[in-house]
Amino acid sequence: MKQLDQALNPISLRKPGYLWDLLKSLVDRDLKLMYKRSTLGIAWTLINPLLQLLVFIFVFQLIIKIDIPQYSSYVFTGLLAWNWFQNSLFQATGIIIDSRPLIRQPGFPSVTLPVVVVTTGLIHFILALPVLVVFLLIDGVQLTPIVLCLPLLQLIQFGLTVTLSYFLAAVNVTFRDTQHTLGVLLQFLFYLTPIFYEIDSIPERFWYAYGLNPMVHIVTCYRQILIWGVQPDWLALVIIAGVTLILLPIGYRVFRRQSLRFVEEI
Repeated sequence: MKQLDQALNPISLRKPGYLWDLLKSLVDRDLKLMYKRSTLGIAWTLINPLLQLLVFIFVFQLIIKIDIPQYSSYVFTGLLAWNWFQNSLFQATGIIIDSRPLIRQPGFPSVTLPVVVVTTGLIHFILALPVLVVFLLIDGVQLTPIVLCLPLLQLIQFGLTVTLSYFLAAVNVTFRDTQHTLGVLLQFLFYLTPIFYEIDSIPERFWYAYGLNPMVHIVTCYRQILIWGVQPDWLALVIIAGVTLILLPIGYRVFRRQSLRFVEEI
């Protein structure tokens, strides 16, 4: 792609702001390659969570009835947040191996690749928001000014996902089973996140361990902002943001140290 070739030009790599230009070019490339020769294209961003939503509505509203108000909005909100997190982590874990031609280019800043994956996931999340708003309106939800906190919540989730992505991408280059293991762990974690059930259904004796899952609090905060129109759990968000600020530099350093062996190991 012409824009990417220009961004990877040795002269461009020395210009101020080149990382931003490179990031934009790589995200644009990812979006185009992801839906290349696909008839429905970016519509798959919505099709997957909508199909999941239909399954949950069928099972938990028609067969095993769960009494949760605005259930469609409730589940769809959780699915969008979770899919961004899950897909980004899974793709970021294998991004170094999948980007051999880029990694082998002299001077290429491999640290941008996990950020590219998470940014692409964020774009998909944003593109799905109008559909979520339609669900909210159909369910009779009235958006309140607290919705202005949404970008802050997205920023916290973005930082958390990038942090984990650095660790996983670095480890996967040496231990190729990491991505496969992650798939199993994410499936397990999905059921430990209140996507299709209420958080109150968790027995109190398990709450401490259950609450260690950051996505429990992030998904709940999305619902507080979008569905219930109340202040999000600021304490939980501050803790997640604080832990992220501590771990992000560590993950970045681990990734940079491991990147010295990327060309040899891929």
